[in-house]
Amino acid sequence: MLKQSGKVQFLFWLFAVSVILYASILWTAVTTFLVGEPLMELPEEKVAMLYIFYALLVLATLAGTTVAIMINNKRYTNRFGALVVLIFITFLAGKSIFG
Repeated sequence: MLKQSGKVQFLFWLFAVSVILYASILWTAVTTFLVGEPLMELPEEKVAMLYIFYALLVLATLAGTTVAIMINNKRYTNRFGALVVLIFITFLAGKSIFG
């Protein structure tokens, strides 16, 4: 791996953590609510975990966007911007499915 500045490495790892958080949110939501038998009651511990994951994802994405803009890194600005759009689309899809 080429030697990168600390700021770019921070952006890389923050983006990697954001993608992992997003994948875990999707996996938990799909396996809990869409796949399997119908739920008789709402699993409160999984819903709380999804709220915590979404909060961490939003914080990581906004931090990455802010740092990328401050150091004028267009590549990571575009990546985090696409992640913000993806989070928004996922949120709207969830609201349309579950009301």
